[in-house]
Amino acid sequence: MLDLALDARRGGFHLQVECRLASAWTVVFGPSGSGKSTLLRLLAGLDRNRQDEPVRGRVSFDLQTLTDTSRGLWLLPGHRQTALVTQQPALFPHLSAAANVAFGLRGLDRTSRARRIEEMLTLVDAVDLANRRPQEISGGQAQRVALARALAPQPSLLLLDEPFSALDGAASDALLERLQQWLRQKNVQAVLATHDVADALATEAEVLLLREGRLVALGPAREVLAAEQQRLLGRLTSS
Repeated sequence: MLDLALDARRGGFHLQVECRLASAWTVVFGPSGSGKSTLLRLLAGLDRNRQDEPVRGRVSFDLQTLTDTSRGLWLLPGHRQTALVTQQPALFPHLSAAANVAFGLRGLDRTSRARRIEEMLTLVDAVDLANRRPQEISGGQAQRVALARALAPQPSLLLLDEPFSALDGAASDALLERLQQWLRQKNVQAVLATHDVADALATEAEVLLLREGRLVALGPAREVLAAEQQRLLGRLTSS
């Protein structure tokens, strides 16, 4: 369960969100510039408070406080058991796909480490890429490897910022289905940011709707998105 109450300014943009995310899979939905990426980065422990761009509020996950600015508490990303996957894979160019996946693994013997790498690459359908470097694979393949790298340490909270943008529809849907099944088995909560209605409907998720940095709705995907569609249609017919 993820509880958050955040008030953050980034240049001229102002994000204000307070809610509880109890669903195993939540979609943060909204147009470009609505604050989706900013929200996920704050949950991940990035974009720490700065004098010129203040962040105030708190974040807790499964009763553990991750951020509480009133107490000066801000756990670093590596201490949050949280993984963030973005549109930019940001793989280490000098490492193979397998070595990239292995990078965050700690405390495993050689056999367990190799097994975990194979499990993750199998999950994202990238076993054949194990020995190839980022410059030798496509953008979609790099996104698969980046997802495998994020999952390898088995985080408790997975944050996804439109990570399947380089995949075609069929490949994205297949990967999403396998990912959701794996997350359920491992009891990992996930938050996916997207501006694609299909992503929200396909997952039958709870949807957090953002508009200009404000939380305007939170609830079942079909209800929230149907109401948003009616709002947009109403604006079109009245203009």
